[in-house]
Amino acid sequence: MTQGIETKHLKPTNTNGSRIKATAWAGSVTIGYDYALDTEDNHANAAMALATKLGWGGDYIQGSNAKGNGYLFVKRERYA
Repeated sequence: MTQGIETKHLKPTNTNGSRIKATAWAGSVTIGYDYALDTEDNHANAAMALATKLGWGGDYIQGSNAKGNGYLFVKRERYA
């Protein structure tokens, strides 16, 4: 069974810069925002960091979430 990954932007605080958090039922990861990349690529990097941490491979499809504050990533299934 494949789980989706949801990402969201975390605003900077007095002690931390901007970050992207990727979450699935199996866990989460937070990475720093890379200003050399655009928003979509930062969210994709966070999602792929979580997938790597959990040992999930494959290709993912990216779309915006219903709240409008992040993205959803679902694994692309390949059928014969």
